[in-house]
Parts: sequence; structure tokens; C-alpha cells
Amino acid sequence: MPQYTPPLRDMQFVMHEVLDATTLLKELPPYAEVDADLINQVCEEAGKFCSEVLQPLNASGDAEGCHYDAATHTVTTPKGFKAAWDQFVQAGWTSLTADAEFGGQGLPHLVGSAVH
Repeated sequence: MPQYTPPLRDMQFVMHEVLDATTLLKELPPYAEVDADLINQVCEEAGKFCSEVLQPLNASGDAEGCHYDAATHTVTTPKGFKAAWDQFVQAGWTSLTADAEFGGQGLPHLVGSAVH
């Protein structure tokens, strides 16, 4: 089975060496506490999720595909996709950049873009 290895070093290079993101984020009060370690941790965990949960679904997703039932107006996704989505939501990946006051994690969009 093919494996996915997240391009963590490339992501870190762009965020830390090209953009110097943590220096820029310190100037923005909502993100002043975001440091390189936090950014790296989030990217590493997202990479694990992709490798362990999403990548194994690629073959079945290609083979089964999604199916639309015109009579019931429903779409059926390949086996495992709903469970993967539920795990994605439960892990908080959908709320990375949402304000903490609304249940989000309040991370900068740069981090959210790297993950998504």
C-alpha cells in the first residue's frame, strides 16, 4: 500500500525561514503566543492524521467513488469517509482558525492553510 509522508521540512522552511512567521505573528496581539514549536506541532499532528487516517482511504475512494441517488437526493461516500470526517471534526481540525470565543483554536490562517 502506498504511504504518505507529509512534507514537514518544506512547510517549516517556508513558514520559519522564508516568511519568518513567528516574528510577524508577535506583532499581532491575537497570535503573539504562537511560536515555532506550536506551528510545528500542529503541522506534525495534521501530517499524522493524513498518513494514518486519510491516505489509507485513497484507494477505496478511487475504486468506490461517491454515488448520488436522484430519488432520495442523497450522496453516499466510500466506506470509511464518514468516519474519517467525524475524526477530523472531533480532533478540531475544522476550527483551527476560528476565534476561541466561538469554540475555535484561534490559530493564524497561515497555520490553517498549511494544514488544509
